[in-house]
Formats: sequence, structure tokens, C-alpha cells
Amino acid sequence: MRKLLFLFMLTIFSSCKEDTLPKPKAYLSLEYPNKSYTQLSLQRPFTFKVANNTIVVNEPNNWLKIKYPDLKASIDITYRPIKNNLKELLTEAEKLVFKHAVKAEQIIPKDFVNKDKRVFGSLYEITGNAASHLQFHVTDSTNNFVKGSLYFYARPNYDSILPAVEYIKEDILKLVETLEWEK
Repeated sequence: MRKLLFLFMLTIFSSCKEDTLPKPKAYLSLEYPNKSYTQLSLQRPFTFKVANNTIVVNEPNNWLKIKYPDLKASIDITYRPIKNNLKELLTEAEKLVFKHAVKAEQIIPKDFVNKDKRVFGSLYEITGNAASHLQFHVTDSTNNFVKGSLYFYARPNYDSILPAVEYIKEDILKLVETLEWEK
């Protein structure tokens, strides 16, 4: 009888707590600087507009690194002159994209064509925990080939960095849209 009374008292005292309710959904509140762009100031076989909140690092062989210090990210841009090797350059660029297929959930291509400026290319959006979430290449198909990749200086966690990926994607689209080849 004592055990039964003890169990009854324990049940009553432990059930007098407030009801546990699930927490409401919350979204990460991130603030990014407003967009503004200036023309690339370095001498290259190409030019484009770059975001003002970035640091452009001059690399050898007409390569560039566009750093986003606040986001701990960079766009690595490589340049290669075309010497009867356009097919090889395109194949190499696509291999680098599909190298991420192991970790990627999806690879979404988007083609660009600007006949007036002779800019032809593709942007690849890579979803999932891949090392690079955006890659692109552009060419004039006769003399110049540019390839770029977005990298974060952190372990890939797609859900966490998705807002930053979307923010930088706008800058990459602006880069491709404003790209012109030097004559």
C-alpha cells in the first residue's frame, strides 16, 4: 500500500509542470550590404563589374581571386587563352563541376549567350554539401576562356551557407552579364 501511495504522490507532483510546447519556427536574420559595382581595375584580356564589398587579388597568369572577407568566401577565376583547345577546356571545366556530384544533391546548369559581346557560357548551381556551390565558365569561342568557382573557407553545410550562396550568385550573374573581352 505504501508503494502505491508513493507512486500516486510522485505522479501528482511530477505532472504539475507547465505543458511543453514546440518552439515556433525561426529564421536566421542575416544582413548583407547593399549591392554596388565598379569596373575591374586590373589589366586583363577581359573586364567585368565586381562588387564593391569585395577584395580583388591579382594572381599570376591573368587569374583572379575575388574575396568576400565578411562571408569567408572567394570566387577563384582562371583565365586560359584558346589555342585550338576549346573542346579540352570545356571538358575540363565540366569535369570540375561534376567532380562534386558525389556530395551534390543536384547540379543545375544555366546557359548564357550574348552574341553582341561574344560571351557564351554556363553557370552551374550545385546543391548539397559540395565544396563549391557555384561554378561558371565563359568564352568567346575563339581566343579566351574564363572559369570561376565559389568556395567558402568552412566545412560545407549547405543549409547554413545557402543565404550567402544566393547573395554571391547575384554578383556572379552581374560578372557574366557585364563581361567584355579586351581587343
